[in-house]
Amino acid sequence: MDHFLYRDGILHAEDVPLTEIARRVGTPVYVYSAATLLRHYNLFDEALAWGPHLVCYAVKAASNIAILKLLGDAGAGMDVVSEGEYRRARAAGVPGEQIVFSGVGKTEAEMRHVLAGGVRQINLESEAEMRLLSRVADEMGLEVPVTVRVNPDVDAKTHEKIATGKSENKFGIPIAKARQVYAEIAALPGLRVVGIDVHIGSQLTDLDPFRQAYAKVADLTHALRADGHSIERLDLGGGLGIPYARSNLAPPVPLEYGQVIRDEVGDLGCEIEIEPGRLIAGNAGILLASTIFVKEGEGRDFLILDAAMNDLIRPAMYGAHHDIVPVVEPAPGIDTRAYDIVGPVCESGDTFAKGRDMVPLSAGDLVAFRSAGAYGAVMASEYNARPLIPEVLVQGEDHAIIRPRPSYDEMISREAIPHWLGDD
Repeated sequence: MDHFLYRDGILHAEDVPLTEIARRVGTPVYVYSAATLLRHYNLFDEALAWGPHLVCYAVKAASNIAILKLLGDAGAGMDVVSEGEYRRARAAGVPGEQIVFSGVGKTEAEMRHVLAGGVRQINLESEAEMRLLSRVADEMGLEVPVTVRVNPDVDAKTHEKIATGKSENKFGIPIAKARQVYAEIAALPGLRVVGIDVHIGSQLTDLDPFRQAYAKVADLTHALRADGHSIERLDLGGGLGIPYARSNLAPPVPLEYGQVIRDEVGDLGCEIEIEPGRLIAGNAGILLASTIFVKEGEGRDFLILDAAMNDLIRPAMYGAHHDIVPVVEPAPGIDTRAYDIVGPVCESGDTFAKGRDMVPLSAGDLVAFRSAGAYGAVMASEYNARPLIPEVLVQGEDHAIIRPRPSYDEMISREAIPHWLGDD
C-alpha cells in the first residue's frame, strides 16, 4: 500500500495534488510520502516484535536527511556504507549508537571519523579490514563492537547485479573461514565480537533463500559460541522485494519475513538487526515528469519526457520496470496506444519502456513513475549537464522541498579553470 491515489481526477501524494508540486517545483522531481515511509518501517518493526530487535534503514536506498530524520524519530537505526552516509545520519539527529557501519571498502579516514563520532557496530568484510580497524581502534584507545559479514554461498535468485550472497560475489568472507577469522579477531586489540552479519541480495521475492542463509547463520552461531565467542546480535541484512510491475507476483510481506527469522534463529537469544531499504522507500516515492514531445516514428511512437536516465537510472542499468501513469486520471474505457517512453539524454539507453500501452498523451502532460523512491535520487547525476533532480517530501496537506534543483550557474561554479589556461 502507498499514499499515491487519484482524487477528483488528479493523482495525489497524500493530500497534495501532484499538479501543484509540478507547478511550484517544476519537473522532473522526486516526491515522497511520509505516511508511506512510516507505514513500511512500522511493518518491519511489528514483524520482529517477538524479540529484541533494531530495524536499521539502509541509507543507500534514499539518503535525504529529511527522510532519515523522519525514520530516525520513529525509532529506526541506520545502516550506512560510507562516511558521507554516516554524516547524513548524524546530521538528521540519529545517535551513533543507532548506526551500523557496513561496506566492503572502508578507508582508514572513514574508520577514524565513525569511531570518533560513535557507532553501534562495524560489520567487517575482510581480514585486511579487520586488521586495519584493530590498529586504528587501538591507536584511538577504543574497543569497537564488530561483526563479520559471512558469505553463505546462497543463490538469492535475483538480478545478478544485486546478488551479494554467492561465492563469486565481492561481499564478506566465505562462511567456511568464519571460525578462523573470529579466532584472529579475539586475539587482536581494539575489537570486541558482538555478532554475525549476513546479506544475500536485493529485491528477493522468495523466502527460501533467506531460510537457507539463516539456517547456516544458526549453525555458525552454535559453533562460534562453542569456541568461546559472545554472539549477542545477528545482523540479517535486508533485501525483501517490492512489486514494481502490475503482475500476479506478490512478494512476501514483512510479517512472513519476520516469521522466517523467528523460525530459523529465534531460539538463539540474540538481538536481531535487519537492514531494509527498498521496501521502506521504494513505493514511498514517485518520479514526476512532463511530456516534452510525442514523436511519430517508423512503426512506433515515442513519448519524450523531461526526465532521463541521469534522473532514474534503474531501467538503463537493471532493465527495471516502473509503472508509468498519467497524473490526470484517464476516462473509463479510453483506448490506449503503445509508446516507447524515453528521455532527452543523448544515449540509446535513455529508454524507460518499450511498447508500453498508455492513454494518448500530449506535450505538457504530466506522468508519474511509481515505485521510484529507492535507488532513484541517490543514483542521479548531472550527465549532459542536466541539473540534479530536486526532492519533495509530503506529509498530509504539507509539502516541502528537501533538496532544491541547482541553477546552471551553481553547477558551473563548482568547477574552475586553472590559471595556466588563462581566464578569458
